[in-house]
Amino acid sequence: MPSWPPVTTPEGSMSSPTPAPEAPGPVTPTWRTQPTYSNLGEVRAHLLPCKARRPRTSGSLSTDPQPLPPPLPKKTLARTRSLPTHRAPGPSPAQAGQLRRPLLESCSVDETQASDKARPACPPAERPVTSLDTTETGLSWRDLQSPGAMHAALEARQLEGLCAMRARLQARLLGGHPGPCRPGHSFRLLDSQPCVEGGDALYYRVVRVDGEAWHILAAKVPKPGAAEPHPWGLELQALLPPHFNVQGLCGLVPECGLPEAPWRGPTVLAAEVPERTVTQWLAEEGAKQQPAAFPWAVALLALQLSTALERLEARGAALAELRPENLLLAAPRGCAANGPQRLLLADFGRVRPRSPGPPGDHAQQMGRLLRVLLGPALPLATPLAAGLGRLAARLAQARPSAAGVRGALQALLWGPGRELRGRGAPLGPWLRARRSLLVLHLAERAAGGEVPGLEDWLCCEYLAQATEASLGHALALLWD
Repeated sequence: MPSWPPVTTPEGSMSSPTPAPEAPGPVTPTWRTQPTYSNLGEVRAHLLPCKARRPRTSGSLSTDPQPLPPPLPKKTLARTRSLPTHRAPGPSPAQAGQLRRPLLESCSVDETQASDKARPACPPAERPVTSLDTTETGLSWRDLQSPGAMHAALEARQLEGLCAMRARLQARLLGGHPGPCRPGHSFRLLDSQPCVEGGDALYYRVVRVDGEAWHILAAKVPKPGAAEPHPWGLELQALLPPHFNVQGLCGLVPECGLPEAPWRGPTVLAAEVPERTVTQWLAEEGAKQQPAAFPWAVALLALQLSTALERLEARGAALAELRPENLLLAAPRGCAANGPQRLLLADFGRVRPRSPGPPGDHAQQMGRLLRVLLGPALPLATPLAAGLGRLAARLAQARPSAAGVRGALQALLWGPGRELRGRGAPLGPWLRARRSLLVLHLAERAAGGEVPGLEDWLCCEYLAQATEASLGHALALLWD
C-alpha cells in the first residue's frame, strides 16, 4: 500500500491514520514511487479487489517481478464555450463505472435528462448562442433580433471600456505619492540653487530617505518680502486629499534636518517638484509654438486650472488673486517630455473662504488669465484661439462656476462644435459616436506601441462624465 502522510489533528498533534483493511484476493501490486496523479479511477483501483495476474511467458522481455499498473484511460474533452443549464447531480453507484461524456462543442449538457445513448452534436446551422457570448455582450439570443437592444448593449460596453481606460491612466499619472514625513526620515539637499522661483516662494530639490526608499521632493521656501500667507488657506491645503492639479504637501523639514540649506527655520515639503511657472512658460514657449499648437496648449492648461478651482469651490474656498507666476508646471508621470505639462495650483496663501451666493468667484479671473495667455495667439485667429477669446469675454458676463468653465473648455477642445448647436441636433447620438471613436483611436495607438498621455486622460475624463445636459450647458455658455 502507498504510504499515507501524517494527519494533523485540530489540536495540532501529529497522529497516524488507522490502516485500511486489506482487500481479499491476491496481493495488490505496488509502485516503486508515489503516483503523481490522482483521479476517480485510481481511487477505485485501491478499493476494489484486483484480478489474478496472468502468468508471464518465457518470451517476456521484462525482468521486473512486479508489473507496472496499467495506464489510465486518456480522456479527450472537447473545449466548449457553453455551460450546463442545470446543476449536474453527483454520480450514482450505477454510473460510477461509466466514463463521463465529453461536453459537446456548443450544446449545454443536462444530465438530469441523459440517457444511455449519447446525444448527437448540434448541427452547425442550428448552433445556439453560447453562454460566454451572452456574458460578454449582456444579450440573450432573443436580444440579437432587436437592433435597439444591441445598440444599448454596445454603448454600455463602450462606456465601460472608456471608464476602465480612464481609471488606468489616472492610476499611472497619480501613482507613487510619497506620503507624509515621519520622524525616522532623513533629508539631503540636491542643489544649492532653487529649481524654480515663483511669485511668493522658492523651490529647492530635496531627497527624503526612508531606509532603502527615497523620494525627490520640493522644499517650498517663502521669498523675502513676500506677503504674509493667510493661515486658513494653508490649513486647507494641508487637509486636501491628493489631486492632480493641486500642490500636495508631505510635512515639514526639521530645522536641523538640512544644516547646509540656504534658509533658516522649518520648511514645507511639496510632493511634486516643479519645473517652471506659467509666466516662464509663456515667455519661453509662447514664441516657439506653431499657430495651431499654442492655443491648444493654452486650453489644456486652462482646463487643468479650472479643475483645481472646482476643487476649491467644492470646499467653500476661493482664490483671492489668480497670478500666473504662482501657477507651477511639472512633467506628468510616465508621459513624453514634449507633451502637455501638469499644472499645479500652489498659491494657497491667497485662498479665503468663499462669499455666500452662487458660485462664480473665479470666472472674471479666469477670463483675464485667458486674455494674458492668448496675447501672442490672438492675431493668428485660429478657430480654437477665437473660441478661447469668446469664452474669456463670456466669463465676465455670465460668471459661471469653475465646473461650467471646465465644460466649456472641454467642448472647445474635443467638441461638439458651434455648428451642432446652431442646427439644434440632438447631442446624445454625438456623444455616443464620440465615445466609440475615442475607444477605437486609443486601441489603434496601443496596437502600434504608443503610450497614452495626459491629453488622452483628460479626453477620457470628459467623455466618460459628459451627459446631454452638460453638453447643452457648455454650448449655451459658448455660443448663446
